[in-house]
Amino acid sequence: MGTNGSTMLEPLKRGLPPLDPAAVSGSASCALPTRFEAVRGARQFTRSTLDTWELGDRFDDVALVVSELVTNALRHALPDDTPQEPEPAVRLHLMHWTSRLVCAVRDPSHDRPAARGTEEDFAAESGRGLFLVESFSDSWGWHPLAGALHGKVVWALFRIRGEQ
Repeated sequence: MGTNGSTMLEPLKRGLPPLDPAAVSGSASCALPTRFEAVRGARQFTRSTLDTWELGDRFDDVALVVSELVTNALRHALPDDTPQEPEPAVRLHLMHWTSRLVCAVRDPSHDRPAARGTEEDFAAESGRGLFLVESFSDSWGWHPLAGALHGKVVWALFRIRGEQ
């Protein structure tokens, strides 16, 4: 796990709401194994990254959203016969601007993420993920990747206090 080059982040930045890519003050990413234990690793990576950026006070909300995005990617976006490619199938990106934090999860599927809308669906254990993402983040969205990268990115944006 560690920081990744700007080439990986460029498609993410293009699909995010208007933010000045030149003003990014921090970015980090990690590859995640295609197993559900990846959620714990994603949370640990999120904690250490937020602590480094002195944003540890936002961990609870951000970690909940990261957990849901990673779980959705593992549950819905990976075919059962996902081969172990040289490029990891699921990747978590965290980006920090002065007053914004974005978490984004890349997966190999082109399928649109779908929130379940009925009360019956909400009562089910699965299907609440995007509802929680919407509830705990300030905005979220997704976009397909282009070029050599295939799949999509689902992202969530958090407003954070300005630096003093």
